[in-house]
Amino acid sequence: MASTAVPPAVPTGDMQVAVVTGVGEVELRSEPLPVIGAQDILVRVGACGLCTMERRLFSGEKQIYPVAPGHEVAGRVVEVGEQVVALPGTPRVGDLVAVDLLTRCGTCTTCRRGRSAVCRQPQGSALADGTISMGAGLADFVRVSASQAYVTGDIPVAQAAMGEPLACVVHSVRLSGMLAGDRVAVLGAGYMGRLHHALCRAWGAGSVGLVDVSSSRLEEAADGGADWTATPQTAGDIGGKADIVFVTAAAAGLFELAVEICDSGGTIVLYSAFPKDLTGSFGLDHFHHEEITVAGVYSQEPQDWRIAAGLLRSGALSDDLDRLVTARYSLETVADALQQATHTLVYRVLVGADTGA
Repeated sequence: MASTAVPPAVPTGDMQVAVVTGVGEVELRSEPLPVIGAQDILVRVGACGLCTMERRLFSGEKQIYPVAPGHEVAGRVVEVGEQVVALPGTPRVGDLVAVDLLTRCGTCTTCRRGRSAVCRQPQGSALADGTISMGAGLADFVRVSASQAYVTGDIPVAQAAMGEPLACVVHSVRLSGMLAGDRVAVLGAGYMGRLHHALCRAWGAGSVGLVDVSSSRLEEAADGGADWTATPQTAGDIGGKADIVFVTAAAAGLFELAVEICDSGGTIVLYSAFPKDLTGSFGLDHFHHEEITVAGVYSQEPQDWRIAAGLLRSGALSDDLDRLVTARYSLETVADALQQATHTLVYRVLVGADTGA
């Protein structure tokens, strides 16, 4: 569907970008407006989601300072590079897009094998003053290659800003090999667990249950259409065996639970990032004789983005996505947004000009 929004004017001058400078500290800095290349586009940020990375930086769990984070971005295109402006499929000025701010080299062994999610090239860049950029999407504008912007149609910007995490979940479910009719268990009923539930249900899972220690999150998952909910202690009795088990939380004991409830011929997907020292010991013969697959998944790839953008445009997940917006803030109140996202139980906190804050 063509955008009906009035095309925004091409901006000039400087812009603001949020920089985390220390534990619990963030400031807005002036940054030169990005100058696009011939194959780039310039996007006015409408909303940027705060994910685990932002929370870890702000809380001090990950101390890399100063740093400009923010990679779950959606907004309106305000300028298109001269070499791509006339190409079919290129986002046009005024289009609402979700953008992929990760870099991939395209030349390392994993990229050449089509597994660019685990590209060997280090991620990140820098602002004009040398500040490390991890997306720098908490800003007025972002520049991105036109090939890494996906038109989402006329949907709420809050939903479009979920394009990146949704692409990650598409990657996860795609690599799981889930088939229509499969029984699915999702361990962890947080934001990513709920996205797994929504996508598996949309793709025809026979049943999808969620497991969590939080009674409030289990209640919300049930309200959101989960076929069953359970604590880790009751998952086997309530949900029974599953064909696909997604581990979307990093708590100790969840992989052991996944092994326990995964049925013969099933697949366990390790989606969450785990502490480096978290290990487990298992009898390998069980995986052999029961033909159980254990798959690690990380990030997303271009084909996952194409699918995610199509799902966003279709509206198939709109009700699920709306349920996962916890709070909205303007860029000027990014400190309050980071405080809430870091210190309270949330799904997604959004920051940006079009969040309705």
